[in-house]
Parts: sequence; C-alpha cells; structure tokens
Amino acid sequence: MKIKPFAESSEQNKEPILVILQKEFDKPGTVLEIGGGTGQHAVYFSSELPHLVWQPTEKAGELPGICLWMEEAGLSNIHEPVELDVSTHPWELDAMDMVFSANTVHIMSWPEVECMFQGIGNVLRVGGKFCLYGPFNYDNVYTSDSNAQFDVWLKDHDPKSGIRNFENLDQLAQQVGMSLHKDYEMPANNRILVWKKVSSQSPGPGNW
Repeated sequence: MKIKPFAESSEQNKEPILVILQKEFDKPGTVLEIGGGTGQHAVYFSSELPHLVWQPTEKAGELPGICLWMEEAGLSNIHEPVELDVSTHPWELDAMDMVFSANTVHIMSWPEVECMFQGIGNVLRVGGKFCLYGPFNYDNVYTSDSNAQFDVWLKDHDPKSGIRNFENLDQLAQQVGMSLHKDYEMPANNRILVWKKVSSQSPGPGNW
C-alpha cells in the first residue's frame, strides 16, 4: 500500500490561503499551480473552489505523490499533474487564467525565481492573477525574528535559497507585464502577494 506524502505546513496554511483565493480567484477558469508539493493544496482548493480547474505541476519525482492524493479525492476538476522545471523554457503549457504558488521562491535559487516569473509572464492571460504565498522581506528587512531564523536555516541547507525581497519580486513581475494588485498579511509571518497581468509580454532580450 502506497502512503500519501504529507506536509504539516500545507495542512496548517490551507484554510487561510483559501480565504484569499475565494476573493482573488472568484471567476471560473484554469489555475496553474507551480510547485504542487504533496498535492494537498490541489485537492483541498479544488474541492472548495469547484468553479476552478486546477493544474498542478512539480518536478518529476513528486508527481506520484500528487496522484495519490488525487486518486483518493476523486475530483473531476483537477488535471493530471504535469512535470515542470521552471528553468526549462519554453514551458509546455497552455495559456492559464490564474497562477498559484506556495512556499517556492525561498527554496529556489534566484535564477530559478527569475525563470519562474518569466514563464508565468508567458502563460498567464491578460487580466489573470498570480497569487504567491510565503515569507518575504521588505527593503531587505525581515518582518519577524522567526523569519530571520528561518532564513539562516534555509541558507545553511542551501546557500542559493533564502527569503526574497518583495521589491525584487515586484520588479520581475513588472518586467513580464504584471502589476501588484494586493498584498495580504497571513498567519505565521507569511503573506500572499497578488499580481495582475495588465499587458502582453513582448519577446525581447532575455525573454524566451
């Protein structure tokens, strides 16, 4: 018997995140989830937001775990998870109405974060929103002592990781035609940043 993967953080944050997604993803459409992890979020949000079709993505090794959660849930509004390495361009994905990602940018290297925003700029339809959940710094300042300690822990495990500055992320978003829509305070010193795609992305230097 295969055992579903489980992340305690996903279990703890799913309800507060849902409150925001109910506001921001209020119209029918397809949601691209980047970094689907265990699959807990995909199953929970799909069950609570039946007007959405959820498209989870992850690196190849994590896909079987997502499938276990999907098989047990038996929901019709989740697509089979797709392998996605954000650094590989172009992404083999259709255009998306919305994008969601949780606890990803602080475990990626900065070049991977840049690639992720570039990819989102390519697949997100004009008028669509990107919701990013996690801890962020503002003006290079930690928002709490626990976030500062978490950042040390991250860099001890991988020097390329770390809590990212809001200003740097917002700059990446602007470069691909997105404008900041909302910045929500969340429990446990996290936030949800919401960008809206306001213009098409024109191919140019540095674009795929």
